Amino acid sequence: MLSALLVMSAIATVLGAVLGFAAIKFHTEGNPLVDKIDAVLPQTQCGQCSYPGCKPYATAIAAGEADINRCPPGGEEGIQKLADLLGVEFKPFGSDTAAPKPKSIALIDETTCIGCTLCIQACPVDAIVGAAKQMHTVIAAECTGCELCIAPCPVDCISMQVIEEKISNWKWKYPLQASGAAAAQISATGAAR
Repeated sequence: MLSALLVMSAIATVLGAVLGFAAIKFHTEGNPLVDKIDAVLPQTQCGQCSYPGCKPYATAIAAGEADINRCPPGGEEGIQKLADLLGVEFKPFGSDTAAPKPKSIALIDETTCIGCTLCIQACPVDAIVGAAKQMHTVIAAECTGCELCIAPCPVDCISMQVIEEKISNWKWKYPLQASGAAAAQISATGAAR
């Protein structure tokens, strides 16, 4: 009995040493640029950029496979922050990218909700709570407005409510980049003075 315990302890010690050595020898660092880009993105995980979430989109930007103007929830402000971070020129939303929408949250008509839980499964940030065959509701502070919960709802009881801009939630916006023609007009006007 004692010899079995000693053998098991020796095997555990050897395997632990091998795993410790492997962890040190094969340690890899993540790309710090991807982490910085991911920190700028809004973390809605909505997929409107055609990537499954913010981290894969950040990885694609860092690898040069995606433009910085594909994130509608980030808006013009997000594009400006990405341009500043990467040292590239600001690009307005492209024709293949959805334009940014006003900030909004999902609103469930609780009298119509049948409790199917499809919206709960679709929500990437767990902002919808409820139980099967019971009404569901949205945690407004958690909702990112990604609209992924609307399509799976079989009774169309989910709508998006635009968040009014008030002093309590107002945010300073980045200045819009002047287009080439507007910049030429501004410089010509300045030169005429």
